[in-house]
Amino acid sequence: MDFITIEEIAAKWGITPRQVRSYCAGNRIAGAILEHGEWKIPADAAKPERKRRRTFPTTVLGVLEAERSSRISGGLYHRLQIDITYNSNHIEGSRLTHEQTRWIFETKTIVDDIVETANHFRAVDKVITTASSALTEAYIKRLHEILKSGTIDSRKDWFAVGEYKRLDNVVGEMETCPAKDVHREMAELLAWWKSAGKTFENLLDLHVRFEQIHPFQDGNGRVGRLILLKECLKYNITPFVIAENFKQFYYLGLQDWRHGSRRRLMDTYRTGQDVFILGLRQFGHAKLAEKAEAEQKTSERREAK
Repeated sequence: MDFITIEEIAAKWGITPRQVRSYCAGNRIAGAILEHGEWKIPADAAKPERKRRRTFPTTVLGVLEAERSSRISGGLYHRLQIDITYNSNHIEGSRLTHEQTRWIFETKTIVDDIVETANHFRAVDKVITTASSALTEAYIKRLHEILKSGTIDSRKDWFAVGEYKRLDNVVGEMETCPAKDVHREMAELLAWWKSAGKTFENLLDLHVRFEQIHPFQDGNGRVGRLILLKECLKYNITPFVIAENFKQFYYLGLQDWRHGSRRRLMDTYRTGQDVFILGLRQFGHAKLAEKAEAEQKTSERREAK
C-alpha cells in the first residue's frame, strides 16, 4: 500500500493539514497509521464526509414537533399544552387551577372530573402532528371525538361524540344553527376557508363563523380554538393563548364581530399572540419571536389600510 504525507493529502483534498490531523486523530481516515510521531495516510484514502451541523426548527410547528417527539420537559411544547388547555377549559367554566392542570399533564393522572383536560392534551397533540392536513368535516369531528371521549356527556343517549349535534341549542341568548342545517353550513364554511386568503383576520372570521354555527352539542369553544391552533401552525401564523382574565373580552369580541365591529376580538387575539411570543423568548427561540413580531406589524399595517 502506498502512503503519503499529511501535507500531500491536504493538497489533494483542498483542505488544511490541521484538518487532516483532526481526521486522523478522530479515526476518520481508514488505514491511516502513526509512525514516529508522523501520520502516514493511504494514497487512495477517501476524504471523510463533513459532519452535519445540528439543525434547528425554523417554524413554531417545527419546534413543537421536535419537542413533542423528543419528550422534552419544560419547553415551549410543555408550556403550550398546559396554558392552552387551562385557559380554554376555564373559558368553558372549568374550576381546575393552573397548577392542577400542569400536574395532570405531567403525571397523566385521570379522574372523572378531569377527563376533558386530559383529552385536551391529546387533542393538542393531534393538532401538532397533523397540522399540515386539510381542514375537513371529518377532521373537525375527530377533534370533538378526542375531546369528549369518556366524559359523562358521552354516556348520554342523545349526545353524539364525534358527530354533529342532534338537538338545537343556544349560546347565552344567541340562537345557533339548527341541527338539521349543520352539515350544509359547515360544508359552506370550509369551502369558503379553502379559497380564502390565509390572513390573521380571515382566520378569526373562520373562528367566529364556526362558533356561530355551533355544530356540536357541547365542546364547540374548545374545538374552535383547537382549529385556530391547527391553522396557525399550518400557515405559519403566530398562535395565541387566550388567558382566562381575557375571557370577557373574548366573548364580547365574538359578539362585536357578528355585528360588524372587529377591533375588540382582534386586539384580544393580538394580546394572546404577545403571550405566545413571550414564551418563545423564554425558551430560547429569539429569532422566531422576532419573526412573529415582524409578522404582527405587517399584518397590522395591512389591516390599517
